Amino acid sequence: MTAVFGFDTSNYTTSTAAVLSSPDRIVQRKQLLPVKPGERGLRQSDTVFHHTAALPALISSLCGEVQAQPDAVCVSVTPRMEEGSYMPCFLVGKAAASVMAASHGVPLFTTSHQHGHVAAALFGAGKLDLLETRFLAFHVSGGTTEALLVEPDETEIFRCTCVSSSLDLKAGQVIDRVGVALGLDFPAGAALDALSQTSEKSFRVKPSMRDGRPSFSGIENQCRRRIDAGEAPADVAKFCFESVAAALEGMIRALKATYGDLPLLFAGGVTSNRLISERFSEKYGAVFAPAAYSCDNAAGVALIGRMKLSRG
Repeated sequence: MTAVFGFDTSNYTTSTAAVLSSPDRIVQRKQLLPVKPGERGLRQSDTVFHHTAALPALISSLCGEVQAQPDAVCVSVTPRMEEGSYMPCFLVGKAAASVMAASHGVPLFTTSHQHGHVAAALFGAGKLDLLETRFLAFHVSGGTTEALLVEPDETEIFRCTCVSSSLDLKAGQVIDRVGVALGLDFPAGAALDALSQTSEKSFRVKPSMRDGRPSFSGIENQCRRRIDAGEAPADVAKFCFESVAAALEGMIRALKATYGDLPLLFAGGVTSNRLISERFSEKYGAVFAPAAYSCDNAAGVALIGRMKLSRG
């Protein structure tokens, strides 16, 4: 049996995972970073501290279940695979992965957080075969709202070229800000999603777009006005997700006009929202991963490590 371990220490989650063969499976251990009530995020110094505190127990628990020595280790060391993409929080995962690889005398591979999201979503959806062709991947989270043209790559398994992005805020930022304004804890996506599903109202939303790119700041402002006007929290939540969905659909239409009918993959925490996943899978045949592989996780990082190991 081969075992490839993965590490991902992002802005929101401390993640470890192992990809095992015989039988083929993924084991994960992850933990959300704590955010004080009423706050909308963490400083990088805080994320580094929390990752450092959480990783030892997560690694111990993972190794206890896996019961196998690593054949390789892979870690996300940057948000995106592009020059200048850097956040201190990823140094914690890099340090832990380096120690594990060196202590066992096995290869250490690196990748990006974004690559990990794409690989995990493909695995969760049973669509890893898409890596053999071109497709469009939407990475929609609190830190990113981008559409990527994904193509095979000899060195990195696949390469991601950003072909569209939001003009201002990210979709996840809007959702978290609206959730916190409604009294929900940060990150607020899951709770706001559950709240929105209790609304019986329907909304027709026209997104604010420029050159195929959406603006999300207006959505936050509209939601705050609805809150100030005393609108029911469930209806505000529903309006927020309808507005985000309309903006993403505007991106889809613009990209289809440019790149044709390429397969669509959605990754990132926001894409676990039921309204978005049901609407786009039905209307566009878009592929969505289960929630465990849509939010931040190290599974995709470990998968990329196994692919790199198999290529030598």
